[in-house]
Amino acid sequence: MPFDVASILVATTFSMLTMALALVSVMGNVNRAARFAQAGAVLQALGWILLLLSSRVAPGGTADFALSTLSMGCISGGLACNAAAFELWCGRGAPDRVPALLAIAMTAGYGAGFSSYAFRVGWANGLLALQMALMIVGLARRAAVPVGRWRWLLIAGLAVQALFTAWRGVLGAFFTEQFPTFMTPHPVNLAFALVANVTTVAGLVGILLAHRDEAARALERLATIDGLTGVLNRRAWLLQADIELANSIRYGSPLAVLMIDIDHFKQINDSRGHEAGDRALQFFASVLKNACRSGDTVCRYGGEEFCVLLLRADEEAVLAFDRRIRIHLQDAAMRELGHPLGYSGGMALRAPDEVRMAGLLRRADAALYRAKAMGRARTIDAGRVPAELS
Repeated sequence: MPFDVASILVATTFSMLTMALALVSVMGNVNRAARFAQAGAVLQALGWILLLLSSRVAPGGTADFALSTLSMGCISGGLACNAAAFELWCGRGAPDRVPALLAIAMTAGYGAGFSSYAFRVGWANGLLALQMALMIVGLARRAAVPVGRWRWLLIAGLAVQALFTAWRGVLGAFFTEQFPTFMTPHPVNLAFALVANVTTVAGLVGILLAHRDEAARALERLATIDGLTGVLNRRAWLLQADIELANSIRYGSPLAVLMIDIDHFKQINDSRGHEAGDRALQFFASVLKNACRSGDTVCRYGGEEFCVLLLRADEEAVLAFDRRIRIHLQDAAMRELGHPLGYSGGMALRAPDEVRMAGLLRRADAALYRAKAMGRARTIDAGRVPAELS
């Protein structure tokens, strides 16, 4: 059965339009990556619609120039948006600007060289293929977050599409007599049309899987991160602490817990309002995080209470950590919050025969209670109660 290029491309355009509508309705306005993916799908669908319309007007005329140039801008811009979405889904904070710059260059060059069919076909298809190649490189790079197999699906689809897109560019630029119009039934053009249809569906599946992965990561963050302070919540910290305790026992390395309670926090809430209390908690959590070494973990244990797990930390290391926090609070609290901020602390070092985190926490909590009973603004070592250490 003979294939009709026009019919296949119309079907491809409908597939892209369906994809755009599906992404807008299913994904919603949830995050930057989703918005980039939606914009990419909408722009590509619009680009293909404009491209089909350009084939219905007089070749080389004003309408053809406007429709064709706009279509190239939309298709190339759609690829740039997709590239940005993929970068974000791979955990890279700032999308690469090169695809967007290529989209601008492609559209401008296409419009400037529109009078030459060979140039505009070679230029447009060549830069579109280059955009796809850069997307493949970006997807193949090591991701900053765990990602599923969706990126390999996208890589496969983009690789095939880039191959036939580049091939069309070579035909149009150097073998114009074999590819004189967009609808020419050349085998490469037929293959391109069929591939575009298949990769549209594969792209939709890949994007939805990437969005699902990100939603799963967001749910995991909600389950492990304290929403106000951005540090681990108690449950997640306890799970991590058990793992680190097991490592400490296995390798014989020291381990310490520092339990902290912000002094007179209720007075901050009562006299300055709950917003001031929230700011104090956020500021204090950031101070703890900045003071931590690599591997140390902080959590909001409850209310105004925090816990810090210090790896490979002996008594001197914990005391040094405690001093860093107190010095920073003394210098920065008035500047950042407009009022002083202090804390009481209880520290516990893992004993050689200690095999449960609950025991460490009980001793740190008892030391914290003693620090508060002795007048606050100090840290007490559970192994030296009631000795005052700071």
